[in-house]
Formats: sequence, C-alpha cells, structure tokens
Amino acid sequence: MCRIHGHFNAGMTPHDLRTVAAVQRHGGPDAQSHAYGPGWALGSNRLAITDPGGGDQPYRLGDSITVVFNGEIYNHDELRRDLAARGHAFRDRCDGAVIPALYLEYGLDFTEHLDGMYAIAVMDTRAEPTLVLATDGVGMKPLYYHWDAARAQLCFASEIPALLAFGTVGAVPWEYGLDAYLATKTPFGEQTMFQGVRVLPPAATAVVSRSRGLRVFRRESAPVTDPGLTEAEAAERTRELLRREVARLTVADVPVAAITSGGLDSSLVTVLAAERVADLHAFNIAYRGTWPADERAFAREVVEGCGATYHQVEIDPRTFPELLPEVVWHLGQPNADPITLSTYALFDAVRAAGYRVALTGDAADELFGGYDRIRAALRVPPGGDWVTGYVEELAAVPRAMREELYSDDYRDLIRRSGSDADHIAALLREADAASGAGGDRLAAITAFEVGSRMPAYHLRRVDHLSMSASVEVRLPFCQPSVVDLARALPGSYKVAGDRGKRVLYAAAAGRLPASVLDRPKQPFTLPITAMLAPGQPLMAFARDLLAKDRLARHGLLDPVRVDDLLHRQAEHPSARAALAIWSLLVHELWLDQFCDSKAAAPCTGGPR
Repeated sequence: MCRIHGHFNAGMTPHDLRTVAAVQRHGGPDAQSHAYGPGWALGSNRLAITDPGGGDQPYRLGDSITVVFNGEIYNHDELRRDLAARGHAFRDRCDGAVIPALYLEYGLDFTEHLDGMYAIAVMDTRAEPTLVLATDGVGMKPLYYHWDAARAQLCFASEIPALLAFGTVGAVPWEYGLDAYLATKTPFGEQTMFQGVRVLPPAATAVVSRSRGLRVFRRESAPVTDPGLTEAEAAERTRELLRREVARLTVADVPVAAITSGGLDSSLVTVLAAERVADLHAFNIAYRGTWPADERAFAREVVEGCGATYHQVEIDPRTFPELLPEVVWHLGQPNADPITLSTYALFDAVRAAGYRVALTGDAADELFGGYDRIRAALRVPPGGDWVTGYVEELAAVPRAMREELYSDDYRDLIRRSGSDADHIAALLREADAASGAGGDRLAAITAFEVGSRMPAYHLRRVDHLSMSASVEVRLPFCQPSVVDLARALPGSYKVAGDRGKRVLYAAAAGRLPASVLDRPKQPFTLPITAMLAPGQPLMAFARDLLAKDRLARHGLLDPVRVDDLLHRQAEHPSARAALAIWSLLVHELWLDQFCDSKAAAPCTGGPR
C-alpha cells in the first residue's frame, strides 16, 4: 500500500516532486522514492505491508517500463509463477513487483489479470513516451489528476492536497460544487470540488502521450447471469465466498485487525476473520458521555463471542472542533457524512495500537440493498415516480432548504444550469425506462449505488481517513467474487418488503448473536442532532464558522437564512436541520483550508 504521484510533460523539478511526496507522506511513511526521465517523473510513498524488506518503488523493467503502485494485488504469487515461466525474474516477493512484467506481456489489458485494489501508473518509453494510469473495478484506490490540454501536461496524485502541491494546479473551487455537495453529500462522478481537478473513475484506464493527448476509457464489466440458486443455496454461497475472501485478505506480513461497528456487515467480517487470525483484535468507536444509538454493547458481544480481543475507542465531543479541520484536509473536499470524524479518530487509534491493516464491512449495503431509500423506491408501484424521493434521500440538505439557504446569485446560477440532483434523476429515469415494464428496478438502483455513489461518497472517505493514520483497509465485500454474486442474485433474495440484505442475514444466521441479527438497522454515524444543541461544543463551533460576516465573504449562501437555521435548531432540534448545519460548517472549513475568499465566489455561470 502506498501513495503515488507524478507528472507527464509538466516540467516539474525534483524539488516539486519532493514537496508533493511530503504532503501525502502519512499514507506512505516507510519510504519515499522517485524516478525521472525526459518530460516525466513518477513518485511513491510506501506503506510496507507485503515483503516489508523488499518492494522498492518505482518498479522497473529495463530502461523502458517504470511503475508506481498503490494498493494490494492478492493474486501476486500466482502471477509471479506465471510470469517466471515466461522468463521474467523478480528481486523480491512484493505484490507490486509483478506489474512491469505483466504490462510488458499484456499491454493495456494487464489489468484484466489483477485481483486486488489498486491505482497504478506505468511510464512506457519503448516508442513514444506514454503514461498509463489505471484504477480497480470498484474504485477502492482513488487517483486524482489535472490535465492541461493546451500544453499536453498531466499531474496526478493519490490525494487532492498532494495534487494541489504541484505548482501548475490551482485551488479554484468548482462553481457548481456547493450544490453538488449538498445534493449528494459529496460530488459524484469525475468532477471534484476543484475546477481543474478530476478523479479517475472505477475500472478506468487513462493513456497520455504528446501526440494523442489524454484518452480515458472504462473497462467493461463481465455480464452477470442468474446462478439459479435457491435462497438457501444463495445464502450458503454468499457465506462461503465471504469466508474465502476474508481468509485471503487476512494474509499479510504485518498484524491484521478488524473494525466492528456492531451491525451485521462488520460483525460478519469480524467473525470470519477470527476463524483465520489466531489472536484477532477488533476496534469499535464510541463517544464519551451518553448519546443516542450507542452500539458498543453489540460490538463487544460479537467480538468476545468469537474469541477476539475487544478495543473500545472513545473520543470526547469537546475535541471535535480540533479534529474537524484535520478531517476535512485529509479528505480534500467536503463529505457531509458525520462518520468522517469518527472514522478519522478510529483509524488513528488502530495505528496507535500497532496495526497497519484492518478489515471492514463496507459496501454490503450498496450490494445487497441495505438502505432505507432503496426499499422505499422498490415499494413504489410499477410506473410510479420512485426517482424523486430516492434522489431527495441522497441529499445532505433537501432541495427546498438548499434553495432557501443560497444567495440570490447562486440560486439563479443553479436554476439556470440545473442541479446535480436533476442530472442524477434524469440518468436514473433513463435506466428505469431502459429496463422496460418488467425490468429490474433494484438492478438499476444497485448499478448507480455501486458505480457512482459508493466510490465517491464511501470508498474515498474510507481510503483517505484510514491512510491518514497509515492504515490499509481491506474490503471483503468489494472483492469481485462477492460483487459479481450480489449483482447476479434475484432482487427478491436481497430485498423483500421492509427487509433488506435478506441473503446476508441468512448467511450470518448461527454465526452472529441474535441481538445483532434481530435488532433494527441503524446507521453507523455521529449523533449530531444531540450534539448540535445549545451548550454543546459542536454548536458553538458551528455558530462561529457560520457567522454572517464569514459567509458574506464567499457570496454562496444567504447569511440571514443560515442564521435562522441555527436558531431553529437551537429551539427545536431536528435531524434534517442538524445535518444541514453540519454540512455547511464542513463546507466552510473546506473553503478555509484550500480556497481564498475571492476564489470561492465565482458565480459566473460558465460551462458545467
């Protein structure tokens, strides 16, 4: 696991590259290295997980192929044997060492042979110098880039703050970004909150050369076929695939831990990991004091029931104003989920306890229909409008409240261009229509959840906040075998009536305590409604950040309307108002971290 960065044709000096490397050193504290050539450079910050004594990056094959790599390749031993049979030799057993030979053998199709999570950069100088970038199939490892088409220059990095350290990349806010953020809790797709910064989508390969510029193409997913299983057989298949993937993901040359929230998904991963790790340690986050929706009792029951060692991480809400700027900086752009703060503190504790690898239960809700909004959409009769309500549930701030909070100029800009919510709704309606009268609505929703929302909102958050503490997160539910099975199973096996993740609950039956299996689902998050109340440190912090004079600098929000929102929350607390306030203060922190006041309020109505 590493952080990577580099440029093509951008004229960067070794000092520039060292500066970029320093910004993301937390994600790779064990070694920093670079390779340079005429008009290009590649760099790596290494977090040593596999073969800690080897694995020197950049990896090279002769003088013509140079590679830097972030992630884990789980089938590297098999690939090494196959490549050795073709005459290739390797200096060590690090997983990334196989990539140069794999690229030499298969060219741009080399990713078809990789099983793992990755963001890869290959510099090929055999003919015209060409840079190749590639991401894994679900977007577990992000890669951000800035492309200057006029100069045929590209810079890239694993994190936005590092990319902004390149002198040619400006921290100019995307003028539609505030609305995109409030409509979906973080921007979806390839556009980030910065005008000139994009993120390579999942299952993507980018090819850069001077003669042909930048070309980005998406690799096709294999078609899915109903495996023809009964519900009981599907539950058994799901359990066995998860057991196999968890077993593979616990293989490391450093200690491996688990994250246990007390819910179904992380609890099942923890129990399966305990079958393979003799002295498994599991970590749970909670908050000092008495707060709603405390799950620590469920987590402890699961961990101690499977013979693992339980670690209770407890953070003090009085520290939140100190932690939040760090969280926002590591994310690089706003994410409105309050769990970001918990995640940051949790992984800091995991690393402090001596662990560099942790398994989590992330992605099960997207794959197996675990969210309330999915079940609500499926309850709408055929031909009915399920899209409007579904899109509204994605929002950090409801549409009517967003428009009320915007300044006149910004409201007019969004109305002229259309909100991101409108664009998402149009895509979902198109997918729904394409499925036909007898189509699978759940399949269309799952494709959106997994392909658009999960990488942007979920996986980047997990990656950035775990790597901020030099911890590699491994995600059994994101493994191709589990993803493919989830896509292929009939929708009724996943969602029926008010019950989601049916096949997953059946797979966990007899493995988890009844208290976990039978309790209502609740989100793993921060109880901000209770914390954004008069007398609480978080409320005082929000009032300071969202003061009228501060908001007036940027011209995006109506300071009087935001002040009214704060007063309403103080007098009549509600979950909707609390999330709106949280989202606005996170955005304000982001502007403070990265953008000056003049750059923050363009409102020019330029091309979207």
